[in-house]
Amino acid sequence: MIFKEATKSIPITKEMVWEAYKEVKRNKGVAGVDGESLALFDQNRSKLLYKLWNRMASGSYFPKNVKRVEIPKGDGKTRPLGIPTVSDRIAQQVIKTYLEPRFEQEFLSCSYGYRPHKSAHQAIAEVRKNVRKYAWVIDLDVQSFFEDVDHILLFKALNKHVSEQWVLMYIKRWLESVIELPDGTVLFKNGKGTPQGGVISPLLANLYLHYTIDKWMHIHHSKVKMTRYADDMIIHCSTEQESERLLYSIRDRFASCGLKLHPEKTKVVYCKKDGRLQKHHTVQFDFLSFSFRPMSVKLKRGGHFIQYDCTVSRKAKLRMLASLRAFKIPRKTGSTIQQIAQTLNSIIRGWVNYYGKVRLKGLSPVFYYLHQRLMSWSMNKYKSLRNSRVKASHFLRKIARDYPNLFYHWSLGYSFL
Repeated sequence: MIFKEATKSIPITKEMVWEAYKEVKRNKGVAGVDGESLALFDQNRSKLLYKLWNRMASGSYFPKNVKRVEIPKGDGKTRPLGIPTVSDRIAQQVIKTYLEPRFEQEFLSCSYGYRPHKSAHQAIAEVRKNVRKYAWVIDLDVQSFFEDVDHILLFKALNKHVSEQWVLMYIKRWLESVIELPDGTVLFKNGKGTPQGGVISPLLANLYLHYTIDKWMHIHHSKVKMTRYADDMIIHCSTEQESERLLYSIRDRFASCGLKLHPEKTKVVYCKKDGRLQKHHTVQFDFLSFSFRPMSVKLKRGGHFIQYDCTVSRKAKLRMLASLRAFKIPRKTGSTIQQIAQTLNSIIRGWVNYYGKVRLKGLSPVFYYLHQRLMSWSMNKYKSLRNSRVKASHFLRKIARDYPNLFYHWSLGYSFL
């Protein structure tokens, strides 16, 4: 162990702090308001971890301000993200690890987000299965969820499962942490909100929504299928009338819990496919970066039929294209194609691992765009290829033939050559 054991009034051990540090380090992340990155923290790791343990175990630990940054959303707006310091992330991880097993005993199977042994792919698979059984969907979008979590209601839920006052004390301190803006302005909490970006925030959010919607649905609408991933929720119904009535009740339920549904993004959707003859103005919804919509499926015996399924969403594809555009590949004439591949392959592999497990073909437009960027790069780099897309295509074809695994997507058959 990196420091000696000692006895304190609060049962937080050095082993707990050490394991929390390793988890935070695995998850990486940027510096908080103190400017201390994980790399800087590691330069004085033993002393800083001992200091954190000493304060947490004696009750004298107080978190620093939370750094506020704005991250872009798909609609051109931004979402506030709260970034605690490295030490505060480790402290939150200690409590998260301590509480998670008991909360897991309470959480229902319809919840998939930020839970051990649960994944987005499992949530998507559940929705894919249900849209084929049920013709109607309620696509729920909670407006400003992390900013509107009511502290009184959250502690009411916490008190049902947490008797340790020292745990509640630290959670209260985190919830009341001052928000610091980039210009140095500070914002004080008004009894609401848990910073999106905090280590413990997803666990607290799941507890809040467990009582807001999961358990409420289980008690009052036990036969209705629901899939929730954090604050993204899809509810399946058999008829339009059932969907409208249930949405009305859910809206009231959220209001009673201090939350509101987005008036434009929350909607009833008709899962149109062959055999379903009703008409409705909305037949598509997005869930976890996939668009669920009517799709033409080719039959082995010939012909087509309309199935309701999912593919990579337009917003997700636009984000990926923007990422590729930001690399400015055509201008990197000082780099070799091997260097470009080395830079991009980890990103491409990540896209394939997430989207490809559901529908790899949905990434074709992204791979094609990358191919066009590589064509432009080769024409800019080599005089012999200048102004000739035919020659550039032959050049890339030869590279793909000689090095079929150079780009990760090439190894999957997406060279477009």
